[in-house]
Amino acid sequence: MMQGKKVVAVIPARYASTRFPGKPLVDLGGKPMIQRTYDQVASVHGWERIIIATDDERIFSVAKKFGAEVMMTAESHQSGTDRCAEILSYLDSPVDYLVNIQGDEPFINPDQLLELSSGFASNAPILTLVKEIHDELTLFNTNVPKVVMDDQHNALYFSRQTIPYLRGVATEDWFDHHHFFKHIGLYAYRADVLPILSQLPVSSLEKAEMLEQLRWLQHGFQIKLIETQHETVGIDSPSDLEKIKKLGFL
Repeated sequence: MMQGKKVVAVIPARYASTRFPGKPLVDLGGKPMIQRTYDQVASVHGWERIIIATDDERIFSVAKKFGAEVMMTAESHQSGTDRCAEILSYLDSPVDYLVNIQGDEPFINPDQLLELSSGFASNAPILTLVKEIHDELTLFNTNVPKVVMDDQHNALYFSRQTIPYLRGVATEDWFDHHHFFKHIGLYAYRADVLPILSQLPVSSLEKAEMLEQLRWLQHGFQIKLIETQHETVGIDSPSDLEKIKKLGFL
């Protein structure tokens, strides 16, 4: 399933969160969120290892109790990418890719991990998922990053704005003239590229849009896009817990 590659799954999990402190440990139907995320990842076969990466002893202890491999990482990391890079530095045998699955994705569809793994054969430096947009609410929501790609499915640009802009076309008719895509924040990094990514300085485009992947594009790194048909159900705030209950996930 990993296209003949040695792949490590890394699940970054922070305790500190402005909107939802302690989120990885919140109870979801009898299991902490981080365990549900781990279980979804573990349902996919072929990983070399699955490692939870945290900076908090409480998360470390809980992960140990349910049998996960877990490593402590620095509190100073600004992103899951940096946390994955630290994990890579601790590995005692070479791997081809590391996959970054955020610890607040307890309902990630395992098929999305399989879709991402289909790109390993391309040997692309960075892989991520996109999903076609079919509703105006998503299309014009600046909290949802959009992406445009070239004919080889490499990212050209990510933006919180709707891209591309269709000049001379009424917005209610945009879906009749173009296919639009949103970004799904699941990443795979080639192991020789990840340490470089973690050392790149913040770029002007990243500052403008507050999108980490623009740093990589601006520094010349290719990002291969793989289309998924599956929606993600992230949990960003306590109010989202009621949303997932209504959707029948718990």
